[in-house]
Amino acid sequence: MGLTHEIAGAVLVGDDSRTCQLVSRALSSGLRAGQILHDGLLAGMEEVGRRFRDGVYFLPEVLVAADALKAGMAVLQPHLVAENVRPERTAVIGTVAGDLHDIGKNLVGIMLQGAGFEVIDLGVDVPAERFVEACRERSVSVVGLSALLTTTMPAMEATVRRLRAELDKPPKILVGGAPVTQEYADRIGADGYGRDAASGAELARRLCFCGTAA
Repeated sequence: MGLTHEIAGAVLVGDDSRTCQLVSRALSSGLRAGQILHDGLLAGMEEVGRRFRDGVYFLPEVLVAADALKAGMAVLQPHLVAENVRPERTAVIGTVAGDLHDIGKNLVGIMLQGAGFEVIDLGVDVPAERFVEACRERSVSVVGLSALLTTTMPAMEATVRRLRAELDKPPKILVGGAPVTQEYADRIGADGYGRDAASGAELARRLCFCGTAA
């Protein structure tokens, strides 16, 4: 069993101390930082996402795995900079205006990071213009909008509308949250709907790296 496989396994069980040790050992052995990132840390988090999607893992397991991922990234980050390894895509996420719920959004951020995205989290109660501004400030591949209240779903629709109207090349727009459905996503012109955090991250990856939602 190779070191990257062991790193993935350590992330999977949420062992941050072992993750750090294995990342350091992999670096000392001569493995490139990019390989450690993709075949180790992100591969482990991707499996966490699959288990969460399938109901094998729940919120506590996801959170401890995310801590292990962060711990490993802290060790690896200087080496990634030295190798000029950067995420290929950027995702902007946030809970729409009027809504203060963030657990689902935070999970989406974790899963997107595990799928290889740089994640910019705008927080909660985010007005439509802030999403637009974030997309103007840098190249953004996907925007994830969350709403946990039926009363804030109109803000989600308004945000989609403004992103489409005010950006020359709008990013892919994904929506999710307890009251949101595929039918609603289609009606407001979103590119996709995530029924949960893992499914949303998988869809973002398909749309941005493969160009298809199928």
